[in-house]
Amino acid sequence: MTGHLPVASATLCLVTISEVLANEELRRREFPVVTQSAYLAHAGVCPLPRRVADAIAGYAQRCTVDDQEEAISLGTVSRIRKLAAHLIGAQASEIALVGPTSLALSQVATGLQVKRGQNILIYHDCYPANVYPWMALADRGVEIRFMNIRELGRIRLVDVQGQIDEDTRLVAIASAHYLTGFRINIEAIGKMLRSRGVLFCLDGIQTLGAFPTLATHVDILAADAHKWLLGPCAAGILYVRKEAQPYIQPVVHGWHNVKCPDYLTQDEMEFHEGARRYEAGSANFMGLFGLEAALDLVAEVGVEAIGAELLRKRAWLVPQIQAAGFEVVRGDVQPENAGAITSFFRPGEAMSALHRQLTEAKVITSLRKQPDGQWVIRVSPHYYNTEAELGRFLEVISAD
Repeated sequence: MTGHLPVASATLCLVTISEVLANEELRRREFPVVTQSAYLAHAGVCPLPRRVADAIAGYAQRCTVDDQEEAISLGTVSRIRKLAAHLIGAQASEIALVGPTSLALSQVATGLQVKRGQNILIYHDCYPANVYPWMALADRGVEIRFMNIRELGRIRLVDVQGQIDEDTRLVAIASAHYLTGFRINIEAIGKMLRSRGVLFCLDGIQTLGAFPTLATHVDILAADAHKWLLGPCAAGILYVRKEAQPYIQPVVHGWHNVKCPDYLTQDEMEFHEGARRYEAGSANFMGLFGLEAALDLVAEVGVEAIGAELLRKRAWLVPQIQAAGFEVVRGDVQPENAGAITSFFRPGEAMSALHRQLTEAKVITSLRKQPDGQWVIRVSPHYYNTEAELGRFLEVISAD
């Protein structure tokens, strides 16, 4: 390994990034995974911080002596909506707590008011969760257009603008590509689409909790908590802008989203106001307690500080990986489009042997395949990963 990671400033808060990186006792207490491995795979499924695990365990323990609904504090669910809304710059009434990103996007696609002959613009090489729900609309006579992009994951304003027309109903893309890490310009694309009367659906799972991801110019946003938010699986959020809710009809029906005073079935179905209309039944309270703790942690550290730290790490890692003889996927991306993901490879190599060596060295990364068939190792550290952990990673790949 050559060079040292330059020190970045952190915003003033109860727990700062600089404190976490400088105080190993604090880091081990907040993030127990560091006692077992250098975990650099947050773009996949994250380990839980201690406070998130404690929140889930505390609720589970209360449930052993009480009704699971009575075990929650009054106003807890409302507070979670407010925390999520604050993170993306939305209103609490625009937040639904429906769980996995795949489920949220499928509900949106199925409930979308779209006419035969209209088109949906998507990106074929996006993560499948943001492709399959839209492809299914073809059975309803909707034209599914696949965006023509020159480079993997590099979606620009001009690409979107040049491939929509007066019949485009919705554009569905990801805030950051799951292999390249390329972050789109959400604001510019959203403003353009709104001016054209086209709905904008964002899969935000690869930036929510990692970078500021505002929904100001977005109509729909879905993201589970199990990546950069450092929360549990199946405890995500679905944002539907108030003005867009009439165009996304609920496709699941139950006691929670359809009014049933005193738990009695009514002669006609009437949905509750706001995004709650997308929540059909009982909430995943165990997951929501974890989500609440995760959202609190992001608010405490500061998402702007997190984003700056992740960019700092990537800017340092890319030349080090290249110096070890590997090609970095989109290694030349500009800072405004850089994400927290770095994928690398040697042309023609399966990369599985090196991935196994990393795992045996207790350096956790992800092995993924590109659409062209090339296998890559994806490294995605979070703010609490230290220079020493990144050094262990570089030592293994340099010895290969």
